[in-house]
Parts: sequence; structure tokens; C-alpha cells
Amino acid sequence: MKLAEIFEKVVGSGTGIRLIAYDGSKAGPDGADITLEVKSPVAVAYLAQAPGELGLARAYVSGHLDVHGDMYTLLSRMWSLTINDIPMNEKVAAIRALGIKPLLTRLQPPPQEMRRSMMAKLGSRHAKKRDAEAIHHHYDVSNTFYEWVLGPSMAYTCAVFPSEEASLEEAQFAKFDLVARKLGLKPGMRLLDVGCGWGGMAMHAAREYGVKVLAVTLSRQQAEWGQKAVAEAGLSDLVEIRHMDYRDVRETGFDAVSSIGLTEHIGKEQLPFYFRFLYDKLVPGGRLLNHCITRPTGTEKTLNAGGFINRYVFPDGELESVGYLVRQMEDIGFEIRHEENLREHYAQTLRYWCANLDEHWDEAVKEVGQGTARVWRLYMAGCIVGFERNKIQLHQVLATRLDAEGGAHMPLRPSLDWP
Repeated sequence: MKLAEIFEKVVGSGTGIRLIAYDGSKAGPDGADITLEVKSPVAVAYLAQAPGELGLARAYVSGHLDVHGDMYTLLSRMWSLTINDIPMNEKVAAIRALGIKPLLTRLQPPPQEMRRSMMAKLGSRHAKKRDAEAIHHHYDVSNTFYEWVLGPSMAYTCAVFPSEEASLEEAQFAKFDLVARKLGLKPGMRLLDVGCGWGGMAMHAAREYGVKVLAVTLSRQQAEWGQKAVAEAGLSDLVEIRHMDYRDVRETGFDAVSSIGLTEHIGKEQLPFYFRFLYDKLVPGGRLLNHCITRPTGTEKTLNAGGFINRYVFPDGELESVGYLVRQMEDIGFEIRHEENLREHYAQTLRYWCANLDEHWDEAVKEVGQGTARVWRLYMAGCIVGFERNKIQLHQVLATRLDAEGGAHMPLRPSLDWP
């Protein structure tokens, strides 16, 4: 049986996707706007040994499978195949048709894949050394690469679009300002920004609100870039960016804590410690703003150890439902004051990042290599589909540490421009 026949059997004939295979077979409409090109038997071996999203990712990242056309459109059309995996009966039928040879051709995964054995050598999940390697794997790719993808804001978290026409830079400014207003920042306050990235929130709080900020990140490249940016902005008297684990912060007595995009890396078992640690850093009446990606319900598993995202993008990353996070925060002693879902905003943010990567594609390939650039194209396009289809969400939760008399130090109502 030719590859094109297997493709039509598994995917169906109504997807509008064309397939061209090295064995000369073809499937799908001639005028299709999306074409999959299976370039070698290696792609077949990857797919046979790991049917579903991991095998497809290995074949694409390694260059043995090519996509001609828009990646987002492909993944949107193949949603059930690439995200929910191929039905087992179709896997069995496809493997039988391919024969035994692809299963016997043992292949090493592409070098961009994080090996389980290597991570295991660094300790149990979310041990400090292992967390440092997981962060290094994703965030220490290249600051130049991130500048191309993220744009001038260097903000690698969900933006907040004040209107459909807003630019990415306007939306990232709006996001930082929304966080600042929710935290009630005022001149002279002290802010702890954990998982600070390249320092965007820290510099916004200092520049726009006169706040003194301690910001920490496990990525050395982020810290170095942020420290330079702080100095160039003339904010060194207000902002300190440290390359360190948030768990090693010794200072206390902060008026506010911002955690933007860190909770995803903490792990389910570590959440009570995490929220207790942040609670203890706050003065009575101090506020925490937790901004993170979540699952839409509590029924999904928090970690897909064999999935593309865990192997290639965020090793050891775990996503909880917002309900679970809120319960952990409440059990520590926080009072929840506000919550909102920004799911659609993250889909729009990712569209801008994908467009930026496409615009700088040739430069990006030269900077980080084709395999890594392909990981990013696949991961970001897939995440757009995930946010659109409500597979993943993005929530901001505002909480406060009550004082001894139960006072929340919050206004009776937020101002009209918040949220």
C-alpha cells in the first residue's frame, strides 16, 4: 500500500490537504493550499514508532517531513489528528500497511528533543538543578532570536489587547499596566517579580509607577539582557534583576508580588510551597497577581510526559485548572479578589509571534538552526489552535494577604478603567 493511500485512510479525503511522498504517491486536491511532503523513509519510521503528535513532530523538526503552506491552517484542519492523536484502530491499520521495517529502523530523536534520561540524572521533577536545566532548554535559545519573535517589548507572556486594532507593543504595554493597576502600585512601594523574563514588568512598574523592584529569573541570558536594558533605561536605582531561583530570595516585606508565566513551571506537588513562599514575602494587605496558562477543567492530566510540548518546548511543565490554583491559594491564606480569563488574547498574541518568526525566518534559521526554528513554528501555531479551541486558557488571579483584623486593603470597587 502506498503512503498516499495510508494518509487518506487515516486523515480522510475532506481536509483540503495534499500529500506528496517519496514513493511517488500523491493524495488530496491538486490545488490545495497546504501540502505535506514526506521526504524520506525516516519520516515514516518516526511516525510508525510514535504514532500521533510526537512522531509527526520528530519527522518535521528533523526535516524529513515538510509543510508547504501555513502551519496554523494545517494544524487547525488536522486538530483531531495532531492534538487528540490518531484513533488506535487507525494506528494499527496504518502500521500493518507500512510493514515491519519502519518499526525495526531504530532512530534517535532530533537533538532538539529533551531526553528523559538526561533530565532524570538531574534529580526528581522540579528539583532546583533540574528546573534550571528545563528553563535553560527553552529560554536560553538566543536573545537575538527572541528579539525577532517577541518584538521590542521582549514580553514572552500573553498580551492584553485593548481593541482588535491594537499592535503587539500596545497590547504588551496594556498587559503590564493592567497588572500594575490590579496590584495597586504607587511610588515608593516594593514589588517582587518572580520569573521576570527579560524584565518587562519590572521596568514598567519602575518607569510608570515609581516602584522599587526585585526581579528574578532562572535564565542567565534573560538576566543579562534585562540588566543591560535596565541600565540603558536609567532605572538601576529602582530595578534589580537577579539570575537566581525564586526559592532563594531572602528579602521580605514586599507590598506586591507579580508572577507572570512562572506557575506553569512550578509543578502540582510544589504549588502549596510556591504560594506559601509568595504569601510570606508580602506585608499584611499586600497583593499577589498570578498570571498563567491553565487547563479548562480539572479532568485533564496536568503533564503529558510523552507529548511534543513536554519533550521539545517546556520540559516538566505542568498546567492546572484555575479552580485548582485558586483552592491552593485560599488554603494558604490568600483571599481571592478578582479573576479573569484572557484566552482569546493569547491566541492573538501568538499570531503576532508567528508572523514575526515568518518575517525573520531565514535569519532565525541561521541564528538557532533549522530544527529549533521548526520547533518554534510548530509549537506556536499549535498553541493558537489550542487557545481557540479551549484546550488551554490563560488566567489572571488577584489575591491579597489579609491583615490581622481581616482587612484586605482593597477599594470597595475597582476604578472604571480596571479591568
